[in-house]
Amino acid sequence: MAETTISTPDGSFFAYLAEPKARPAGSVVVIQEIFGVNAAMRATCDWLAAMGFIAICPDLFWRIEPRIDITDKSQAEWDKAFALFNAFDQEKGISDLKATLAAARKLPGGNGRAGTIGFCLGGRLAFMMAARSDADVNVSYYGVGMEGLLGEVAAIRAPLLMHIAENDKFVPKDAQATILAGVAGNPAIAARVYPGVDHAFARVDGIHYDARAATIANGRTAELLAKVLG
Repeated sequence: MAETTISTPDGSFFAYLAEPKARPAGSVVVIQEIFGVNAAMRATCDWLAAMGFIAICPDLFWRIEPRIDITDKSQAEWDKAFALFNAFDQEKGISDLKATLAAARKLPGGNGRAGTIGFCLGGRLAFMMAARSDADVNVSYYGVGMEGLLGEVAAIRAPLLMHIAENDKFVPKDAQATILAGVAGNPAIAARVYPGVDHAFARVDGIHYDARAATIANGRTAELLAKVLG
């Protein structure tokens, strides 16, 4: 696998790039968690490439500290991750993601179609991209704070698939109820709740990984991406 560089008016940053064997292919922008472009995000890109998509994961923390690559395995890493999250400018992150999406549409061997898939912080940003960008499809895994974004639901026109963990410690049940009610009227949005699992149930090698829920969610994701991106 390889890397590429995304250029913006603010500067340039790296993105992990995984490419499929067959072309032309649709592209997927993979949006990181608070742990950076780490092994889990690279594995997600590789999984997407194995299914026939071009996958690109941009380094969204580059303005704070480039090339963050940590895990969820120690308290020190969690402390580092939350410090990065608190310092992260989400509006600039969306700008960087739009630049990545535009670059993804023009990658060699691409078919011009591109979407996003995000996890945790990335799940929130995928929701924001659904409302604010021209992505052809968006997938949000256990996005955080989306109850505060419901005013943007009407702007979502392309398919958005939301995966919600029933026992998510970062998204309590009342917030989940608010989110589900808030998106129910938009036919472009499908929200799925996975019973008995915690936040990050689909994180590769994560402490809350749940094979059954992850397999079901990933299957739904694969089906939607194949339908929209080809």
